Amino acid sequence: MASGTGNARVTLADLVPYLKAVHITGLAVWCAGLFALPAMLAWHDPAIGQADYRRIRRATHYTYTLAVTPAAVAAVISGTWLVLIREVYDPWFILKLVFVSLLVAFHGWVGHTITEVAETPGSHRPPSPAVPNAVLMTLMLAILTLVLAKPEFDTLSGPAWLMTPLERQLPFAVPNR
Repeated sequence: MASGTGNARVTLADLVPYLKAVHITGLAVWCAGLFALPAMLAWHDPAIGQADYRRIRRATHYTYTLAVTPAAVAAVISGTWLVLIREVYDPWFILKLVFVSLLVAFHGWVGHTITEVAETPGSHRPPSPAVPNAVLMTLMLAILTLVLAKPEFDTLSGPAWLMTPLERQLPFAVPNR
């Protein structure tokens, strides 16, 4: 707050705690939903009766579309803003993004499986929840390890043309702080 003026000026850095809260909440709901959905998919059995099958199918559909996907979007958008505000471009972060991309692909696979089960009842059986949940647990542990440990990758190397700055000007203006 500027002294004596009474006007409060909010900066992007002031938003970091709120963005972190949205990010962590979104991640919690997203990951919990990704754990729950394979178990819900395992209940899809046309032998249980049409009414129960329809109820379970709707539950998985609505969980995916109204809870898990919006939480994923909130987590990704708030995480992107956090990256831009905090300017985190370390090698551990790039590796984290690889695992987050795999988590997004897993999310897409769950959505595809929900669609397949709904559109082809009886002919498409989802896998046992153990395998998807093991994959999900591996991805989540990798992401958490990278975020909490922030390991140094001093030995990272690549081709010289990629690792050496060329001191060239970008073809567009880069905004300064």
